[in-house]
Amino acid sequence: MPINKVRLRKLHRILAPIAILPLLLTSITGILYQIAVVSGNRSQFIGLLDLHQGIFGPVNLAPVYPLFNGLGLITLAVTGIMMWFQTRPKGQNRG
Repeated sequence: MPINKVRLRKLHRILAPIAILPLLLTSITGILYQIAVVSGNRSQFIGLLDLHQGIFGPVNLAPVYPLFNGLGLITLAVTGIMMWFQTRPKGQNRG
């Protein structure tokens, strides 16, 4: 059963802005914290590790933050790949 192209794009368009923020935050804080560790300033940037793990002050999302990040990434990857395959020309020799 093929998935409707319009629904697929709509799902992707709705989820992308929601999922990109935590994914970017996780990536950026992970990179910056690793730089701090390598430079020997780990103790000065411990707040980055809290943000990286989903601890936002009094709001502690650490138990579910990786799950939501992973599900968001997988969903965007699957819908993106599906859209890519739907837009590719079929049966043409590209070589």
